[in-house]
Amino acid sequence: MEQFLKSLASGEPVPGGGGASALVGAVGCALCSMVANLTSGKKKYAQYQERIEELLPFLEKKREELISDIQKDADAFLPLSKAYGIDKEHPDRDRIMEEALLTACEAPMQILADISELVPVLEELSVIGSRLAISDVAVAAASCSCALKGAVMNIYINTKSMKNRKVADEMNRKAAELVKDGCFRCDKVYEEITAGMK
Repeated sequence: MEQFLKSLASGEPVPGGGGASALVGAVGCALCSMVANLTSGKKKYAQYQERIEELLPFLEKKREELISDIQKDADAFLPLSKAYGIDKEHPDRDRIMEEALLTACEAPMQILADISELVPVLEELSVIGSRLAISDVAVAAASCSCALKGAVMNIYINTKSMKNRKVADEMNRKAAELVKDGCFRCDKVYEEITAGMK
């Protein structure tokens, strides 16, 4: 973690906002696992035990995927970083740039997809999770909302430079839908938990 933050703070282009968003999403996922673990085996929540046991391996897998997304995002940016260095007069520059921009969008799109799969779990844990850890569900919801908003920026910054506007607009549309739906639902979980604690 310390090394990642040190690298993030450096003047190097990677890791950047995409990797940071994946990490924040992984933190939200880890908090969901914590709540599920704190709920598991408790007599008060025995009716939810079977479901909790289903959620725990899913959450572990999703956390691992989000951690993997950090490196995927860095790897996806490398071709674009090289493409920016190609002479503007090079006959293949536009094609290479377009391909690199598309590649650079793939990892943040995956981050959006991975976090979106956590949203229903957040909603569920806000209902079946231990009340002693309900504030952690709210923190997880806030983390996932932040991660979605962060990841989509790494799509927009690349689609903005694409010459194929049809592809760019379609990618923007898909990304915006995931962010709008995910953030609305995460924020709703956060607000409902907040209201119940006051």
